[in-house]
Amino acid sequence: MSLLVVGLSHRSAPVSVLERASLAADTRTKLLQDTLAAEPATEGTVLATCNRIELYADVDKFHAGVAELSTLLAQHSGVGLDELTPYLYVHYEDRAVHHLFSVACGLDSMVVGEGQILGQIKDALALGQELHTAGRLLNDLFQQALRVGKRAHSETGIDRAGQSLVTFGLEQLADGEDVETWAKGKKALVIGAGSMSSLAAATLARSGVSEIVVANRTLARAERLAQILNEPGGTGAAARAAEMVAVGDELGRADVVVSCTGATGLVLTGDDVAAAVRDREAPLALLDLAMPRDIDAAAHRVPGVRLVDIESLAEASADAPMAADVDRVRGIVSDEVAAFGAAQRAAHITPTVVALRAMAADVVTSEVARLEGRLPGLDEKQRAEITQTVRRVVDKLLHAPTVRVKQLASEPGGAGYADALRTLFDLDPETVAAVSRADLNDADVKNRGRV
Repeated sequence: MSLLVVGLSHRSAPVSVLERASLAADTRTKLLQDTLAAEPATEGTVLATCNRIELYADVDKFHAGVAELSTLLAQHSGVGLDELTPYLYVHYEDRAVHHLFSVACGLDSMVVGEGQILGQIKDALALGQELHTAGRLLNDLFQQALRVGKRAHSETGIDRAGQSLVTFGLEQLADGEDVETWAKGKKALVIGAGSMSSLAAATLARSGVSEIVVANRTLARAERLAQILNEPGGTGAAARAAEMVAVGDELGRADVVVSCTGATGLVLTGDDVAAAVRDREAPLALLDLAMPRDIDAAAHRVPGVRLVDIESLAEASADAPMAADVDRVRGIVSDEVAAFGAAQRAAHITPTVVALRAMAADVVTSEVARLEGRLPGLDEKQRAEITQTVRRVVDKLLHAPTVRVKQLASEPGGAGYADALRTLFDLDPETVAAVSRADLNDADVKNRGRV
């Protein structure tokens, strides 16, 4: 395993840099295609959220891999390499596994313990599978990261350590007041109909708003989300869809606005916000969860407007209390990293063991054939007994060494045992490679559609 991750997040870079470096969906596709075209990488996938951009790859050279992945991130993000480099972090092999597992558990999130990152990891794996850039290593890694994240949430109280960015943002808007008390009876405007906007709409509905308007560039998606919110047995909030051209009018009627679109420019300018509150007495609460931002930062200065965005959320979360369960989750991550590393190292030697046993079987077949030529009088029963005896002798001779070499290979520093085994038994490298390719093809078939 030569796993490498190069990235930047809210922990390493200011929001202004993250905002400029954000990757659109088509840019992520091109980034992965170029990653595999680069010489050091054989697999790759990208984890891109509102507060992190990370490129994962299986590389054959560390330094060349770091240089290539850093360059690719700079090229596709549009931020110059010299400017981007100070904010990049690099993790390799077990440290890279530890990082992803920590991310999956919410330990590296802006709001510790939030669970939405699991969906984003799932999306990152799905993209790698769709583009066939995620091979056996990244499939195994990301599938295991999802399991580790789910384990952390089910076995500990990490959920109590934090919440989703939506809930945290609404708490900041409520400014110390209970969110349900603050939201009760308010009219809400949700701009966007993706996963974050859907979560925002559902959270607002549960919090007690009386009306939710969903605006989206694709009206059908807004209508679908409104339909879900209006289903029988819901929260009682009336929901309807609106086109993006109607956002200005809806803004004037709303009490709280949550915006999270994939737009590359501003959705609401400072003038839009100022016009919306010009003839009203009630304050307007704005929550911008987009990266890059949807709402002009100038809205901060408009009287009667309270704006909470990713930057202010980052500042507020720095002082958020940590739950005692965080230590338990860290223990789970450490155990899972050790187990994943052992499994990967053991899997690395399997093709060599399979090739050794195949060579032994060929030797048995050859020697039995030679014996039959020298003793043509053997009947069928005698021939079968001799063949079985020779096979048992070979199996017993190979059993202890192959079991032990698998155990040794699973331990840290055990990668060299496969090379030693190939050298000692003079195994054909192409035979071992053929077994590896067969395993990789089986893994590719098995992993399709698992996300």
